[in-house]
Amino acid sequence: MWDWLFQFIGPLERAGIPYAIVGSVASSVYGEPRITNDVDVLLQLAREDAPKLAGAFPAGGFYVPPPEVIEAELARAHGGHLNILALETMAKADFYPLSADEAAWFARRRILEVDGRSLWFAAPEAVILHKLRFFREGGSEKHLRDIRGILAVSGAEIDRPALLADISRHGVADAWSRVQRE
Repeated sequence: MWDWLFQFIGPLERAGIPYAIVGSVASSVYGEPRITNDVDVLLQLAREDAPKLAGAFPAGGFYVPPPEVIEAELARAHGGHLNILALETMAKADFYPLSADEAAWFARRRILEVDGRSLWFAAPEAVILHKLRFFREGGSEKHLRDIRGILAVSGAEIDRPALLADISRHGVADAWSRVQRE
């Protein structure tokens, strides 16, 4: 069931690239499962690591952006984003270079079992914040539904003081209020 996910995580692990799964895959693990065709992953990489990322995904099996695009995205202080496609399945991974303000999220990542494999996931607070930011940027209700699912299933695990501090710092209090109201 998760083979499409493993085709992206395996190369990262073999290349020794630190990662944390966020987005809908993480919200499905922490909350209510839903179908998705991509995976969002935070990557801890510096600009000079561009060849390492490009080399992790073999040509012919994956579409990988040109090295100069990878370098430019890794160099961005915040908001960098890379897409890698598995050509056989057309599954997609959205890779987000870790910014300085996300370092605390990354420090709280944890290993969870998925289909017998141990994978690194962002903490549920980080997944909620990630979803709140995407809701602010795009307005899609699916992000708020995912957050409600996380709160319903994993609410007791959530570090609410840390989450509330991050919500305030990242300017997503309006979206959080909406989650709480509905």
